[in-house]
Amino acid sequence: MTVSPNPKDNPDADTVWVEHVALIDSVPRWLAMLGLAVVVILIWDLATARLGWVSPIILPSPGETLSDLIFVGKNLLSGGYMLTALWTTTRTVFWAFLIAAAIGFSLGVLVGETKFGERAVMPYLVAIDTMPKVAFAPLFIAWLGFDIASKVALAAFIATFPIVVSTAAGFYAASENERMLFKSMGANRWQTLIRLKLPTGLPYIFTGLKIASVGVMAGAITGEFLGGGKGFGALIRESASMLDTPRVFSLILYLSILGLTLFFLVAQVEKRLVFWNKADRPGGVA
Repeated sequence: MTVSPNPKDNPDADTVWVEHVALIDSVPRWLAMLGLAVVVILIWDLATARLGWVSPIILPSPGETLSDLIFVGKNLLSGGYMLTALWTTTRTVFWAFLIAAAIGFSLGVLVGETKFGERAVMPYLVAIDTMPKVAFAPLFIAWLGFDIASKVALAAFIATFPIVVSTAAGFYAASENERMLFKSMGANRWQTLIRLKLPTGLPYIFTGLKIASVGVMAGAITGEFLGGGKGFGALIRESASMLDTPRVFSLILYLSILGLTLFFLVAQVEKRLVFWNKADRPGGVA
């Protein structure tokens, strides 16, 4: 951003402040993403297939990864064992996200709306969140067994805290003037909560839900890694044990599609419910 030294030099200008957009910032988003992907794939191909700088055991070439992606895709479309594994992981993620959303929102209301929650409950939640959550996996397995329940519990456990914090922050977002206005109009605590604090806090709440949609994926796969099962996490563990890195990469990429789907579902619900919020979102991903 520069300042024109003399406004008379440009009489048609509405302001003396002239913003110069960099060339890289004027590139369309889809073209920038495509160009970056092409550059990364070219460097990847040079380092693996062309020049052999990296062993295929450590990093497969793009060609090998693409071939395995097609194989996994065909298995999924034909209703093979990988589709069963993907469905298992999808159910784990879905139920864990719903449980985390319900518990996180409830605790967030308690923390954000009551002094008891803020003074007594929140310190314990912070203490629990500082603990390495993966270390709780053996406990969940001991309590709930090797079935899907232990994976759901671990994934929900990991994803709950961001929702608690964002919900509590959302209830604090209403200004003092807005709360005083509702009080002067005779609104009780419940009416203020539903008609003021909840609508004002929805952008914060959905931020926590989007963070949780990413965390719940990590929790589900970690549970399948450590606690067995029949999901994609178990397939990745088996492929890694056989040093089948192309299969590991292809399974991870399909899992990323599942995670992106959940993230954008939450973002679409936010777009419907919080249509009035015109704040710019970083990167436009929301």
